[in-house]
Amino acid sequence: MEALKNRLQTNLRKKVALEAASLLYMSQEKEYKQAKLKAAETLGARILPSNLEIADALDKIAEEKEGSSRQELLTQMRKEALQVMQTLKDFHPRLIGSVWRGTAHKNSDIDIVTFAQDHKAVHIKIKESNLKITKTEWLSVTKKGKKEASFHIYIVLPSNNEAEIIIKSLEKKYFHEKCEIYGDEMTGLDHLQLQRLLREKPTQKFVPTK
Repeated sequence: MEALKNRLQTNLRKKVALEAASLLYMSQEKEYKQAKLKAAETLGARILPSNLEIADALDKIAEEKEGSSRQELLTQMRKEALQVMQTLKDFHPRLIGSVWRGTAHKNSDIDIVTFAQDHKAVHIKIKESNLKITKTEWLSVTKKGKKEASFHIYIVLPSNNEAEIIIKSLEKKYFHEKCEIYGDEMTGLDHLQLQRLLREKPTQKFVPTK
């Protein structure tokens, strides 16, 4: 009886994870937390999957729907990220997010974190480079009881792919945050590491092995 209960719970977790992943893939939700809550509500479930379970389901959906074009898109987005990072090289840029991980899909954007004493310097550099800025905003998160703010600049590239430039204070440069999805450190890639990757293995994934 207990084995049957566990099996039913496992199957339900998988269904909720798949529904949450579908919401993320279709851009109906942007955050994992909201996606899993909405998925659970839709399915009438109280059990919630982990972020990792949702990420795995999302990766499978993207692979099934996009096939080989997904790898071509990943390479293209990494090349575009490198161009942006070279423009912002004075601000210690690092590629993070799904384009770094190698799990990007057709609705993904490019995430680049930079570090500067004054966010205005990065903003000016982007304007001077003729990159199209669509939005800017301050965002705050609470970590270990402390609020941390970062300035975000959203741009559209000539390919119509989008990028988000995150500007953090300079002292944060040597701190790697823990990933809320995979549980490892979000080391990302600097522009020299990304250059080497594009030469040697442009579609490599950076996700923890199970």
